[in-house]
Amino acid sequence: MTSSRVSSQRLFQQLRLLSTEQRNRSSMKIDTLRTREILSLINAEDRTVAEAVRKEIPHISRATDLIVRSFRHGGRLLYVGAGTSGRLGILDAAECPPTYGTKFSMVRGFIAGGRKAVFRSQEGAEDRAADGQREMDRQRVGREDVVCGIAASMRTPYVHGALRSAKQRGAKTILVTTNPRRLLKKKEFLGLSKSVDVAICVDVGPEVIMGSTRMKAGTAQKLVLNMLTTASMIRIGKVYENMMVDLKMNSRKLEERAKRVLMIAAGIDYETAAQFLGKAGGHVKTALVMKLAGVSAVRARKLLKQEDGFVRGALEAAEKGLRKR
Repeated sequence: MTSSRVSSQRLFQQLRLLSTEQRNRSSMKIDTLRTREILSLINAEDRTVAEAVRKEIPHISRATDLIVRSFRHGGRLLYVGAGTSGRLGILDAAECPPTYGTKFSMVRGFIAGGRKAVFRSQEGAEDRAADGQREMDRQRVGREDVVCGIAASMRTPYVHGALRSAKQRGAKTILVTTNPRRLLKKKEFLGLSKSVDVAICVDVGPEVIMGSTRMKAGTAQKLVLNMLTTASMIRIGKVYENMMVDLKMNSRKLEERAKRVLMIAAGIDYETAAQFLGKAGGHVKTALVMKLAGVSAVRARKLLKQEDGFVRGALEAAEKGLRKR
């Protein structure tokens, strides 16, 4: 038997283990249904995803703490994935700068097959583990970084290569998958298991269309990535109450959102909000501390720096300073 045939049979047996590759009993006759019935069936399956994510919150919490520690030490969060998983990582990374005012380099997404794979499928690229390793080398991944592999099937070679290389380079590693945790104990996945510090295993079960992991698996991955970056940004002071206060005013929409945030948080009108933002150089947190603490822009910046960018901390420090006088 040729080595390629042995390899193919090994992959075939591996796929048989995956819950995402099984047939969904609820949709066995989906090809006989009317449009509304098809949509209702899909919706019923989608409703199970949030509960599957809820069960993984302890592991999502551990992963978030790794990311927060990384950010506080100047490290980065790097997503790696193939196909839908890779695109979701890129999407989450791309949303961080406009939403939270982060540097482009702070959260990055990488996909098997490179940039062209974002828009057009490059299926064979996911099979090249060496490409994942080379990407980690190119990004000079180090001890302060976190690399998060996203692989619905758990078996994606590109992701394995990246995680293995990241671990060897001293980075912390996370795996987001939509297959059950017990598979990590199987001999087929032991190598992967050794390369992962925290595994988030959202067991969404079989897809409505067998193996179409852009469906429930994709939804679960999007929810998890939302949680990882949102919770991390909150933990490093990018949010005040439940509002984005570190956004960049690089579009008209974001300019108006910044004014509205200031109006709501400080209880002021539109014109006053615009004036404070102008004095603060367009920095929402500075404007907010200026208004709520009654201090100058210079003082507000010093308070924010002293309190690691947390608005609440800056306001409390300003209040303590007033009491000492």
